[in-house]
Amino acid sequence: MPKTLAAMKTGKLFMMLAACSLALLSCSKAQNDGHGSQATSPDGGLMSLRGVARMLASLPIGEEQLSEVWDAVSSSSGNGYDEEYMMCDLVGSPGAGVGDSPESRARTRAAYKTPLRDLIADYYSAHALTRAGGNTCVQALLEELSSSGMQIYWPYSEEWDGEQRPLITFDPGYGAASNYAYEIAWKDGSYEVLDSVYVDENVAASRPVWVVNRNDDSGFTPLELFTRSRSGASLLQTRAPSAFDEEDESSEVFPHHNLLIKDFTMLRQYDSWFCGASEFFIQAGSLYARYADTEVEPGSFTPEVTQLMIVVRRNQVGKKVPFEALLLSGFPDQLEQFALLITESDGGTRTSWKCSAKVMIKSKSYGADIEIPFYTNDDIVWRGAVGMDYLRSLGTAEGRFGDVRISFDLQ
Repeated sequence: MPKTLAAMKTGKLFMMLAACSLALLSCSKAQNDGHGSQATSPDGGLMSLRGVARMLASLPIGEEQLSEVWDAVSSSSGNGYDEEYMMCDLVGSPGAGVGDSPESRARTRAAYKTPLRDLIADYYSAHALTRAGGNTCVQALLEELSSSGMQIYWPYSEEWDGEQRPLITFDPGYGAASNYAYEIAWKDGSYEVLDSVYVDENVAASRPVWVVNRNDDSGFTPLELFTRSRSGASLLQTRAPSAFDEEDESSEVFPHHNLLIKDFTMLRQYDSWFCGASEFFIQAGSLYARYADTEVEPGSFTPEVTQLMIVVRRNQVGKKVPFEALLLSGFPDQLEQFALLITESDGGTRTSWKCSAKVMIKSKSYGADIEIPFYTNDDIVWRGAVGMDYLRSLGTAEGRFGDVRISFDLQ
């Protein structure tokens, strides 16, 4: 596409969105939810977290739409993600969860006669048609919502009784533990929005609450989804024999081992409940080498990093989460230690931890530097060297690594 034409299209879309936003703001100038008007409040814009929460609470949400959101968050959870329904899926694939396959999305789209997306379009249309642009303006707003990175997060959704309507709130930021929520209620045959309802995590655990927040984990692949994409391949699968079954000059074959994680226990919450579950990254840096009879061959070391992701939901704190994952494979008896980094993801700028791993071969210790990536805002749960002798002494018992416990299986 020529640059001039692309710039014209971008400018046209920008002006259309700006016109739509102005129209909606002008129509809502008189609305006041008890916390300042949407037209003047800095966090009350239509596409703000608060604005989307207010909009959702204004919709005539019925059983079908409740089921749609529950289906989506349940599917996301089943795929190893948080209990979340992304706005891009709400607009493009109603009822689909994060990580769903194209085939599953096609089936889901056909399951709802009046998806939540249609109610949102009607809401936008009721305002946008008061200005020039009409339906085009509505479509632009849906596209903006889809690309916003926002989502509906439904903590403790597995406790829903299938009937009770949710309170609708938003992430206020700054690590806050409470906020006000909008309550949808029938009154005289129509919906009435009751705001200033106090909500905290105890409330969310006792009745349904939808939180409008931003997605942090959809770009990652948790173990559940990775395993499924490998068509159920065994997690015990080791590396190709040709890569590690090297014999030295005396034809002695070094035995090889695997290290698995059996389960994972989070001992405390790392973020405000408005932000959702905790996403942990477990990374191991290790060293592999080819061996000769007397000395290690020059250039034979191969530093490698394994990265695993696990999502621990709010109701799983203090509970063992089964997590049968292969952390290291095909390593010899000579591996003395490996580098372990456990972080809880919070984003930021990409950086790395420079560390080392060691092998002991014929009474000589060899090591190499390894860089393990993480982000500056991440909570570093634990990092350091883990000795293989320690794991052998640990056996099947749990090891404590900061505020998490992990059970390993050394094979």
